[in-house]
Amino acid sequence: MALEFTDDNFQNEVLDADQPVLVDFWAEWCGPCRMLAPVIDELATEFDGKAKIGKVDIDANRDAAVNYGIQSIPSVIIFKNGEVVNKFVGISPKDELASALEAAM
Repeated sequence: MALEFTDDNFQNEVLDADQPVLVDFWAEWCGPCRMLAPVIDELATEFDGKAKIGKVDIDANRDAAVNYGIQSIPSVIIFKNGEVVNKFVGISPKDELASALEAAM
């Protein structure tokens, strides 16, 4: 199951993480976001212990969304050592997200 990242824990959980982090910026009202959700949960299971996988609800956590220029959702950003290493906008295939995450390891 994907972690929940918030404005309050983003620094600690994402930027200060000692492993790659995949962040799914989403909202409850977003149909494509709900379609991507099972893929994010599958990645969380597959990469357990190797990478952090989580979600930011942009309606409840506007600071994180604004800081990373999220204008369309779903948007997925992969971080390594606190830096953005890859960004996907829209629904991306699971294998594409997994490959990008593996490349960040």
